Amino acid sequence: MKKPWLVLLSSMLFLNVQAQQVIPLYDFSPIPNQGPKASLTDEIEEGSGKDSFHRIKNITKPSITVYKPAKPNGTSVIICPGGGYYILAIDHEGVDVAKMFNEAGVTAFVLKYRLPSTANLMEVNEIGPLMDAQQAIRLVRSRAKEFGINPDRIGIMGFSAGGHVASTAGTHFEKPVGNWKGRSDVSVRPDFMILLYPVITMDPSFTHMGSHDALLGKKPTAELETEYSNEKQITSKTPPTFLVHAADDKAVPVNNSISFFQALEKNGIPVELHVYPKGGHGFGMNNKTTPDQWTERLKNWMSTLFKD
Repeated sequence: MKKPWLVLLSSMLFLNVQAQQVIPLYDFSPIPNQGPKASLTDEIEEGSGKDSFHRIKNITKPSITVYKPAKPNGTSVIICPGGGYYILAIDHEGVDVAKMFNEAGVTAFVLKYRLPSTANLMEVNEIGPLMDAQQAIRLVRSRAKEFGINPDRIGIMGFSAGGHVASTAGTHFEKPVGNWKGRSDVSVRPDFMILLYPVITMDPSFTHMGSHDALLGKKPTAELETEYSNEKQITSKTPPTFLVHAADDKAVPVNNSISFFQALEKNGIPVELHVYPKGGHGFGMNNKTTPDQWTERLKNWMSTLFKD
């Protein structure tokens, strides 16, 4: 365990090197849904050498990190890194993805959302990640002119458990879990979703049980499982969606993406699904088992979303 001052220094160095701008999600206090034992600093795990990485946990001060392209095209994406609702894999499912988007002219926002797995960090665990995702959409949309983006071209993206955060934001927007003065009239509906090997369901028969237990507890009610099984929450207003999964994913079964695809298609929602035979779980932008690049498929798909 790192000493608190080392954790804080690590966080500062990491943000200074990687980030263009870090904006707190909540410009008021107390932060909504903050638990009684929330710590003052996030904890960052670091690797070194070939195992270099950053993983963030114990998050109490959620934020977005802004990545602006040299030539913005008006589209933006809020990125939710995965980590089983225990940590955030902030590099290969966050910062690296933001840089890819910047190369394509897309403004990116990496979301550091609160995690439900640590006791007493939030008053109500299951609403915490969604609350932060909705606030991120609200913040980005309300400041669209400042960021140089179109307020009607804001997408949300998620990897693994971050895919559950993103797909929850894309299916639960009609009942926001937090409305606050100054932004309560701003829509929290994303204009599109991008989901990579996402946790979609809380159905124990094909969910990722680690994410299930972290978010809902080990013995949730059937009603709570249904509420956060996002394949069951799709309507005609659900935004267009792009999905990527590997058929041999042993952590998050591919049926998560397939069931979501089928429900979207049934409701007439534009959807594109890419299932690779191999790749496992957590491959980020680079599935080493295939020369095909899903990022190129994504760029093609996004080019058809908005016709100026």
